[in-house]
Amino acid sequence: MKPFVFKHFTIAQHPEVFRVGTDGVLLGALADAGNAKRILEVGAGTGLVSLMLAQRNRNADVFAVEISPAAAELAGHNFRNSPFYARMKVFQEDFKNFSSPDLFDLIVSNPPYFEENTSVKHVLARQKRELDFTALIRKSSELITPQGALSVIIPADQSADFIAISEENGFHLIHKINILGIADGVVKRQILRFSKKKSVPAEVDFIIEKSPGKFTDHYLELTKDFHVFGGK
Repeated sequence: MKPFVFKHFTIAQHPEVFRVGTDGVLLGALADAGNAKRILEVGAGTGLVSLMLAQRNRNADVFAVEISPAAAELAGHNFRNSPFYARMKVFQEDFKNFSSPDLFDLIVSNPPYFEENTSVKHVLARQKRELDFTALIRKSSELITPQGALSVIIPADQSADFIAISEENGFHLIHKINILGIADGVVKRQILRFSKKKSVPAEVDFIIEKSPGKFTDHYLELTKDFHVFGGK
């Protein structure tokens, strides 16, 4: 597969690994990582989100957990070929069994959200066979600092369930970003940020395109340090 070239790193891709997509770019660009010293991505895939966060926060060590051997190998390759490699590491492991002597300030994930079905394409990345919302939230609660945050991007029609499970496990919604593919469209995705500390949640909209094929100024500004075309 053709590599995806960003301004400061290149993502090699593989047919067995879910390719670079808009969801990952949005999570990597919009997750609040400014004060984090230790960041963990759950489900690394190509390593895109981890690399974006490493670029945005030059003071953070960035780790990733990936259950698929093919994806973990690919993410490791992409890490090694980036200028941020000294601060990055990938673990090929089931997140449910993952442990760390040190906690994380930020955990991010673009988790599987389809129920189990007969599809054989990108099963681990897309279907809740090995990691459902409850497992992701419970394990994250064990690995995060008291002041830390969990950030995910999920379909908008599943956010109510995710929020409810989070509350049951001591995570409180503090920020919601409604992602609209186009102006006057419907909300298809949401980026949710949770903390162990309660606060009044903030909510904003983010529009990707102002018309078909025409990115909004907001999207271009957000991705200008990543996409080669970002400043155009």
